[in-house]
Amino acid sequence: MRNKLLFLRQLILDTAAELDAVGAVEETLKWGEPSYITKSGSTIRIDWKRSNPKQYAMYFHCKTKLVDTFKELYRDQFKFEGNRAIVFARAMKCQ
Repeated sequence: MRNKLLFLRQLILDTAAELDAVGAVEETLKWGEPSYITKSGSTIRIDWKRSNPKQYAMYFHCKTKLVDTFKELYRDQFKFEGNRAIVFARAMKCQ
């Protein structure tokens, strides 16, 4: 699971680095979860929960339209948790 979370971490950092408008990413802990924030964006968190050990997730602020946008683009490829998370199966392979 550590490798899967590290993959998401690198994906966040690489994507932010490609976007000039994003700026520097601050990596911190929020609610004990790895979190990523920029001056111009919303916090993204990643985590695995003992209560649901077969999945891990990328969490977004529920007041944003980020998950709705991902649903529109990737509805058939990802599982979503309401308007707050993209949920990945533990068995899902990282690129």
